[in-house]
Amino acid sequence: MKRNQIFIKSGTEYKKMTKELLAESELADMIGDRSLRIGIKPNMVSASAPSNGATTHTEIIAGILEYLKENGFRNMMILEGSWVGDRTSDVYKVCGYQQICDDYDVVFHDTQKDKSFSKDCKGLQLKICDSVKDIDFLINVPVLKGHCQTKITCALKNMKGLIPNSEKRHFHSMGLHKPIAHLNTGIHQDFIVIDNICGDLDFEDGGNPVVMNRILTAVDPVLVDAYVCDMLHYDVSEVPYVGLAERLGVGCSDISKADIRVCGENLQVNVPKRQKVVELADAVEAVDSCSACYGYLIPALDMLKQDGLLEKLREKICIGQGYRGKTGELGVGHCTRNFKCHLEGCPPTEQQIYEFLKEYITK
Repeated sequence: MKRNQIFIKSGTEYKKMTKELLAESELADMIGDRSLRIGIKPNMVSASAPSNGATTHTEIIAGILEYLKENGFRNMMILEGSWVGDRTSDVYKVCGYQQICDDYDVVFHDTQKDKSFSKDCKGLQLKICDSVKDIDFLINVPVLKGHCQTKITCALKNMKGLIPNSEKRHFHSMGLHKPIAHLNTGIHQDFIVIDNICGDLDFEDGGNPVVMNRILTAVDPVLVDAYVCDMLHYDVSEVPYVGLAERLGVGCSDISKADIRVCGENLQVNVPKRQKVVELADAVEAVDSCSACYGYLIPALDMLKQDGLLEKLREKICIGQGYRGKTGELGVGHCTRNFKCHLEGCPPTEQQIYEFLKEYITK
């Protein structure tokens, strides 16, 4: 597979599709040495079933493992860490990864429990989980979905699961885009298998899955993320980490140079333009908010909107690390604990936020 290529396959037999797509991509030849240690990095953001639109389908992971074993590879591991606020061990069970590891006799490494090392990522010193050093060839398996802070999340942002929780919080204090781009100079993903089966195109934590029944493969994470931007009706400039990663030498964001190949039946996918997050975010004043906290707030606001209550909210909701030690009227999360009205939690759940704001609006 060439660096400018993106392969796409449609259907509902996900494990079979994955194996066929990897064969088309000539992955075994790309890896070469059968003794190499291969790391498989899914998206296990939270304890939410893949059908909910947030986490990587285990059928895809099974397809990757079967393909590798059938081609003589034996040294594989799955590594991932959930977002701050969830435990990877819970996701491991809920999303079927325990069964996958048992069935294929593969080690699972929880990066939330990992030690870390500091690395100069082209001018930005970042902490990376130790397990990354044990990998010779990294297969990234992100979910193609929306994100309430960065608009899209796919190949580049999925590397965030390979840093410790303390660094994840630090990323948000730096504004997400810059550290995401720099992280991809410090962690090299060698091959990408994208779960485009039913990602939520609004929220990274799922809840509104959009069935598309596709799997993609690629080599260049910048190019494929630029392709995702275009698919979801965003200009690359609206997702700054994509262009910044290009300028740092991670890849190419010019999709006019992409060789996009449909393997098998060409099923047209028309993606509606999504503006839900943009509309809901008008009610929020976020300063350095972590993904989990913000990611639970936005769906809670959507619930309030459906109830006809959000339009009655007259006060902006403050959220994020930037409010530590400060005072104000209305805040969500532990960082706003000095506010007059605040909901404790790091993070509070979507339902807790909904109930808190519903009471605040109706009292």
